[in-house]
Amino acid sequence: MSLLWIKALHMFFMVAWMAGIFYLPRLFVYHAQSDNQAVKDQFKIMERRLWWFVTPFAFLTLLFGLWLIHGYGMSWFKAAHWLHVKLILVAAIYIYHFYLYHLVKQFARDINQHSSRFYRILNEAPVLVLLAIVCLAVVKMW
Repeated sequence: MSLLWIKALHMFFMVAWMAGIFYLPRLFVYHAQSDNQAVKDQFKIMERRLWWFVTPFAFLTLLFGLWLIHGYGMSWFKAAHWLHVKLILVAAIYIYHFYLYHLVKQFARDINQHSSRFYRILNEAPVLVLLAIVCLAVVKMW
């Protein structure tokens, strides 16, 4: 498979993954605001299903990203300093992804320790990290 196809698949799965993990904290906002148990129970289902729907995209993003690095070679990897910074930011997004799972499990047990404002901030913060990742990948400057 050509590197362009691998790159296209890497980008597709990244976009699908990001769409899901940008939406999940928005569900948390609404869940935290609700006082109705039936509504909360519906949010629990939606949150769990969304997390499990997007998690394979996270792994496929990683798989195709590693395939790209392998395809370009070790000497390219060593010289691509922008990529080292990008990988640190990507690791932060994966930590964020699994933190969202922790929150899904807490909501499932009706344990919510945060306000809807916290979840709004949680929803918006990774946008800046993603912007940095995209800029590093496109501009390749560092």
